[in-house]
Amino acid sequence: MTTDIIPFLERIATALEQLSPPKPHIENIEQANAFIWTTQKNTLTSVPEVNYVSINLLQGLEYQKELLFNNTLHFAKGLPANNVMLWGARGMGKSSLIKSVHQEVNQKIDDQHHPVKIIEIPRDDIHSLPVLLQLLKPLPHRFIVFSDDLSFEKEDRDYKALKSVLDGGIAGRPNNVLFYATSNRRHLMPRDMIENETSSAINPSEAIEEKVSLSDRFGLWIGFHNCDKPLYDAIIRAYAKERALPIADEDLIAQGNEWSVTRGSRNGRVAWQFIEDLTARLAK
Repeated sequence: MTTDIIPFLERIATALEQLSPPKPHIENIEQANAFIWTTQKNTLTSVPEVNYVSINLLQGLEYQKELLFNNTLHFAKGLPANNVMLWGARGMGKSSLIKSVHQEVNQKIDDQHHPVKIIEIPRDDIHSLPVLLQLLKPLPHRFIVFSDDLSFEKEDRDYKALKSVLDGGIAGRPNNVLFYATSNRRHLMPRDMIENETSSAINPSEAIEEKVSLSDRFGLWIGFHNCDKPLYDAIIRAYAKERALPIADEDLIAQGNEWSVTRGSRNGRVAWQFIEDLTARLAK
């Protein structure tokens, strides 16, 4: 009977190991400069080829480029730098700018400094941010932890975890880590969620301050605004020139504007989708 019980206990032990996540660890940090953090495996997955757009192709963002590039370059050189919130109109290149600046800075720094590594953390895994930072703290590299399309619908543990990591807590943020985030919302939560505090809180002003204090912990705010037609046309021209598409400028602009009308919006993402479609059609 004893010999029958042993395989049964081994199966139970194996099932329990599969249910519990592995101990957090980082082993492959030298393999690449870009990674994705996953809480299911509690480790980093390397990204050998980052999907980025050349910084020169990002039109109408000269001010935003300069701010983010300088902040990232300072960080790469070991100088003081700020956490950054990129907020504003959708499809205007917020996440593209982060990836492009990361690439550009690593090309510009000298041999005295390690390349900056970027780690994307999904919105749903923000609660594990303190664990990730503790793993990164003793490493000799510098890291940008990046979360795309960040927002909160309520004060949950994710909100609290991010708030304490950015600036608060007795340990503080590690000196070798910055946090970059993109959001369509300036204060990371719906406007009505903030305004509702005026009717439900004992002290409305204090409640609202609590809601917006998370955004205040980003030292640098970079705004992105809606795209007008001249800028949209400039974006299309830049992409078409970069791909050397054989099309007259008049036809390019006409087709690009027709595309934006069918999509019901005009922004950098729509321009890129148009160029992808146009490239395929011209290739035929």
